[in-house]
Amino acid sequence: MKKTHLWALGGLAAVLALAGCAGAPSSVDLDALAQKIAKASFRDEGIVKADAVLNTDETNRLCSAADVAGKPLDEATAKRVEAENQKTIKWPSDGKFLGDWKEGEKIAQNGRGLTFTDTASVVNGGNCYNCHQITKEEISFGTIGPSLYNYAKNRGVTNPDDPASKAMVEYTWGKIWNAKAYNACSNMPRAGHKGILNETQVRHLVALLLDPNSPVNK
Repeated sequence: MKKTHLWALGGLAAVLALAGCAGAPSSVDLDALAQKIAKASFRDEGIVKADAVLNTDETNRLCSAADVAGKPLDEATAKRVEAENQKTIKWPSDGKFLGDWKEGEKIAQNGRGLTFTDTASVVNGGNCYNCHQITKEEISFGTIGPSLYNYAKNRGVTNPDDPASKAMVEYTWGKIWNAKAYNACSNMPRAGHKGILNETQVRHLVALLLDPNSPVNK
């Protein structure tokens, strides 16, 4: 076992010993210990950098704390977090929200990218099927997120170019770009905001969900 890991375990033992003598350690003590253990446990590997795990932003810190506490963020904090994330959404530079749904399906199926076995030249996928049902043709999918089959139909969008569909088209783009702008502690990755997907890829995924010719809406 690495010395750093032994040191971290020794620190944990010391805190637990104190707990037996002087009552339970404070949340501040436990948080500090957890941070030390995390720093001792993670390292840079290939294109994956430890900072990506260790140096999280306020949104992740608040949501992690709420998860540990076993209760959701209070309404005022959730609204503030969503408003801050809303500011990060980058809308399509050319004003076009929909791309090619066929390319969107490829992105949704692709789970490669951003792992230590990948190189910087690997194009990231969306890995969307890992959490969602999307088309009926794909029988393997996750259920962490809701089914997206008939996404447009279920939301009353028959023509995404119709001005009446504007709000839903923008919502779909924004949700993919930064899901936490609409649900502070959403489990969905902030695909655009975190640079997982680029503008063109987001455009193709919006088409997959909203194009009436997409198998999603058949």
